[in-house]
Amino acid sequence: MSFACLSIRTRQEDGVLFATLDAGPLNLIGVSLVRDLVSLVETLHTDPGDVRVVVIDSASPEFFSAHVDLTAIQQYTAEAAKAGGPGDASLGMFLYKLAHVPVITIAKVRGRARGGGNELALACDMIFAARENAVFGQFESGTGALPGAGGIQHLTRRLGRTRAIEAITGADDFDADLAERYGWINRALPDGELDGFVERLAKRIAGFPPAGVKAAKRAINDLTLPHPANVRSDSATFLSLVALPETRERLDYLANRGLQTPGDLERDLGKAVAEFPR
Repeated sequence: MSFACLSIRTRQEDGVLFATLDAGPLNLIGVSLVRDLVSLVETLHTDPGDVRVVVIDSASPEFFSAHVDLTAIQQYTAEAAKAGGPGDASLGMFLYKLAHVPVITIAKVRGRARGGGNELALACDMIFAARENAVFGQFESGTGALPGAGGIQHLTRRLGRTRAIEAITGADDFDADLAERYGWINRALPDGELDGFVERLAKRIAGFPPAGVKAAKRAINDLTLPHPANVRSDSATFLSLVALPETRERLDYLANRGLQTPGDLERDLGKAVAEFPR
């Protein structure tokens, strides 16, 4: 498999492709990162070579991916459309395509995975996280929107109805231990053990006959993944909600306090969305 891009660093070993997000300190899901993710996913669908497992992690110790680039929604949506055509021009449908790649995908999370960054992790087949520093959240309800790229679909299936309502409408942060207890992620592991565990599991799976692994993933996907119509509906609702005056007012307030820049607000975004002045 041949793959080269600017915002994802890769290395391949024993059937495993290690893909490290490297799109700045926050790893915002914006134009460059979506463009490179689309290229990666297209390659995995059409010409994976001897890649059997993909491990996605981050070059930033503080942010797996903070969220989407809220200043470039139309632009990154146009990049996402290249994965499925204009009829499926949404980040949600691109991540739907990621969930269906014919290899196993693992998100290895250190730092914060919120909003679209969390939805990227949820589109992977498994999530393993560092107990000491991983944070998960869907903060959109705190701004007047909702998760529009699969968060509602995946979390409702993983957490169940009541816990999904808590996680999504509460818009708060979940540390790795709580995320594990809720079923949001597979496991929380000590930071010092995370790399070794994920690499061993990835290489173990990559060493098995691929036909059986692919068949198992397809069967599980058929039972558990959402219908495209549900993903499209969430995407359309997200786009309509972020255009509302009240949502724009809250996003502008957060932007003036440091949204989309490294600092305290992004580190504690789950807390910050509840601090809008009344």
